[in-house]
Amino acid sequence: MANERILVVEHDPDISDVIARQTLQALGYKVKVVGAAGDAVRQLVKFNPHLVISNLHLPDLSGKDLMVALQNQKADVPVIIVAEEGQEAEVIQTFRLGASDYLTWPARDAEIAAVVDRALKRVREKVERQKLERQLKEANAKLQKRLHEMNTLLKLGKMVVSTTDQRQLFDRILSGAMELAAADTGWLLTRADLGRDFLLVAHRNLPSGWARKEGKALDDGVSGLVRVSGETLVMHGKALERFKVASLGRAIAIVPIKARQDVIGLLVVMRQKETPFTENTQMLLEAVADYAAISMVNARLFKALEETALKARKGEQAKQRMLDNLRRQIRDEIQSAIYPLELVDTGKLGELSQEQKDALARARQALTRVVTLVNEATLRFGKD
Repeated sequence: MANERILVVEHDPDISDVIARQTLQALGYKVKVVGAAGDAVRQLVKFNPHLVISNLHLPDLSGKDLMVALQNQKADVPVIIVAEEGQEAEVIQTFRLGASDYLTWPARDAEIAAVVDRALKRVREKVERQKLERQLKEANAKLQKRLHEMNTLLKLGKMVVSTTDQRQLFDRILSGAMELAAADTGWLLTRADLGRDFLLVAHRNLPSGWARKEGKALDDGVSGLVRVSGETLVMHGKALERFKVASLGRAIAIVPIKARQDVIGLLVVMRQKETPFTENTQMLLEAVADYAAISMVNARLFKALEETALKARKGEQAKQRMLDNLRRQIRDEIQSAIYPLELVDTGKLGELSQEQKDALARARQALTRVVTLVNEATLRFGKD
């Protein structure tokens, strides 16, 4: 009640004294008294009343004219009309113009207090309703924002498990992080194999001098702190000025990308304005960094599997070549042994007995079976 303001528009000092001083101020309301409708219109902006109490007849305008003036000013404030007995028809006209209640003068303090309390109760209910509507709107906006954040994270998660293209993954992870953080600039660094340098693998809105470092080691002057600590770092304003990245923005968040406790990458986002990153935003960025870590570990495992498979294929090919060479050598040696036997069997080197011919035939058949066995063994081992 102490903050509720009431504007009394009354030219009769006796009436205004009863309403304003004796009744309303005694109840703790802040009261402003003016004697004419023109003054009342001017006080609408200056005093910003919660309630107006106006006499039906004023020196410059009537109460009805005041109602019209309030409507023209788009003043959303209830008005109580003060009228005498016999003026009911005029009071009804003010109701048609928007008046909320009326007092028949003379009136007792209790009557004045009751009418004012009734009017202000509706004002309070309206204010409370508007407050609840604002809270509902804000809660809905926060819910929509959270839903958007969750959808963005879900899309990143699906992409991590379905995409093997590292460049595409890094670009999508960075753009998702910038979207969640409402950042203007961002870049992603990954540790070089068997090295300490961190290479620039993805970036957004970096100056050309920085962007030319893509694929190369990039020292932004501040990420090294996170590389050592393994903890997320956020800075803004003066704390950032001593680092060279201050030329890119006024607020920064650097999130480590870790495999177990080993930092294998760094996710960096910046804002042009000095708007600090909230704790909720840090949590979202750390979730994105976890997805980045999963994608990087998956990529390394996939690469290792490819290398293992390649080595296995090369080993299999070497084994097959060795078997093919062995088969050719054995076949050539056996052919070399069969030829003289066949020559002897022709009789050109002398007539053979039947027993000798049978022995030569058995030897030739044995050598032929050896060739067949070698071919079959080579094929079987090749399949194994």
